[in-house]
Amino acid sequence: MRLRIAAVGRLGARTPEAALIDDYLNRFTQTGRALGLGPASIAEVEDRKGGGKAAEAALLSRQIPEGAALIALDERGRLISSPDFAAALARFRDQGRPEAVCLIGGADGLDPALRDRADLVLSFGAMVWPHMLVRVMLAEQLYRAATILAGGPYHRA
Repeated sequence: MRLRIAAVGRLGARTPEAALIDDYLNRFTQTGRALGLGPASIAEVEDRKGGGKAAEAALLSRQIPEGAALIALDERGRLISSPDFAAALARFRDQGRPEAVCLIGGADGLDPALRDRADLVLSFGAMVWPHMLVRVMLAEQLYRAATILAGGPYHRA
């Protein structure tokens, strides 16, 4: 099952966040290959016309292939453990989903209609995080999920 992070906004290629994201997604792809997970990629969209959440949702929707599992990151989402996140990814894979798409909205969040389409709505806590850090945290959790499923030592319960 391929994995895509579809996010509103552009992250510079030479930023510290980009280096961390690349590292974690490469680790995810290497670890996940034997598990039927990966490769992982990022798709960035940008609403240059200022159409708000609805326009961003339209752009994000173009990044969702037929049959993909949708994971939305939203402050109103569920707080789950890393092993539960790993189990959700495994469940989507085992259902035969060709891809899982993790959605990260713009500064005002995801359009409710797009969020409501998600198979899983997650929150990284009650605090507000910059979108670029959310990408890093998500990439790390993807790698952690792959190591949990592989039985590796990275995650210590």
